[in-house]
Amino acid sequence: MDKNVISVVTVEEKRDVSTGIIYRKRIAVCQNVVPEILRKVSILKVPSIQLEEESWLNPQERNMAIRSHCLTWTQYASMKEESVFRESVENPNWTEFIQRGRISITGAGFLNCILETFASTFLRQGAQKGIRIMEMLLKEQCGAPLAE
Repeated sequence: MDKNVISVVTVEEKRDVSTGIIYRKRIAVCQNVVPEILRKVSILKVPSIQLEEESWLNPQERNMAIRSHCLTWTQYASMKEESVFRESVENPNWTEFIQRGRISITGAGFLNCILETFASTFLRQGAQKGIRIMEMLLKEQCGAPLAE
């Protein structure tokens, strides 16, 4: 549901019979969104970026955890993200969204700081997109009105 996502392949899916938790591992191929000016650096000049995402959906407890990391540039960068969607304790009709991200870039010299800043901005924008997409999916699947 993101214009930069080229493809997503589910490489593993299983359901724990005792807990009902559904586990999925997916590989996403996304367009390289690194700005052209930064792609002057040869290692950044790739047409696409691969991400691995693992998710645990617990329908009984009404929560989902997602963990993702970048498979491209692993020798230079570590970019990890963890998200949790869960029922709010204040109101069962609300969904709480918690996200944490970690970025570490090495081996790019003076560009480390610039690349980390870009990656941080990208993750923040991704979180906002993720919220909008999740709200849309919840509305489609549950018919729940969105809070304005």
